[in-house]
Amino acid sequence: MIDEARGPIDYATCGAGPTMVLVPGSCSTGAAWRPVISALNGQFTCVTTSLLGYGGTAERRTARDPDIAHEAEVLESVIGKAGPRVHLVGHSFGGLVALAVALRKRVSLASLAVLEAPAAELLQERGEHRLYRAFRRMTEAYFTDVRSGNAEAIVAMIDFYGGAGTFASWPARVRAYAVETTPVNILDWASAYGFPLSMDALSAIDIPVRVICGGASHPAVQRANTLLAKGMNAPPVVSVDGASHFMIATHAPEIARLISEHVHAAEASGT
Repeated sequence: MIDEARGPIDYATCGAGPTMVLVPGSCSTGAAWRPVISALNGQFTCVTTSLLGYGGTAERRTARDPDIAHEAEVLESVIGKAGPRVHLVGHSFGGLVALAVALRKRVSLASLAVLEAPAAELLQERGEHRLYRAFRRMTEAYFTDVRSGNAEAIVAMIDFYGGAGTFASWPARVRAYAVETTPVNILDWASAYGFPLSMDALSAIDIPVRVICGGASHPAVQRANTLLAKGMNAPPVVSVDGASHFMIATHAPEIARLISEHVHAAEASGT
């Protein structure tokens, strides 16, 4: 753990070699990366954490102040402890927080990898209104369901990302944790929708970048990540055949290979 005045932050490390900081998404902890870490086979120093309100990381946001900067500050503390040369890898909402860190430029990064960040506001900025509304319709219905007292309202959000039946396919303990952390996930969406993104802003990210998406993921997620790659002048998005949003669990060996190749290329370039 990292102990700070505003509350503890999850921090765990394993392996040896170039350092990766692996950031999970909503409704999960650093443990979500275990399948990928196993597939990396000890070739890297893997640092894991949990975002605000998950695992042992204390919440710092409120409904009145869900600024993604609070998430970025926590991740910057993790990077500062993991440094000095860190490759930042973020999945889902963790990918969006990783983007916020890269844009703030308050810590040095060797490279960045983003796996399906929910960059809905970039769709809005680029005039992709139909796909932007897909995000908004899903969250509006989800929030209404929560307010009506449906304890499992989060099922619709999970299945939006992973496809029908995704939530039902998860182990009972994983389903229970998602339900338990629904209030935190609602804050995550407030953070995401409040994070303005533009192609001009993204062009300031001048480190090696890789964007990865599932070949079976929702079209709105695929398009948002295609725009992210274009805005950061990164190579085209890598599409993982047959994968959807939760690819770090379902396609761990392929994700490990892609991240490994990206990090080795960045190390070789010395940037």
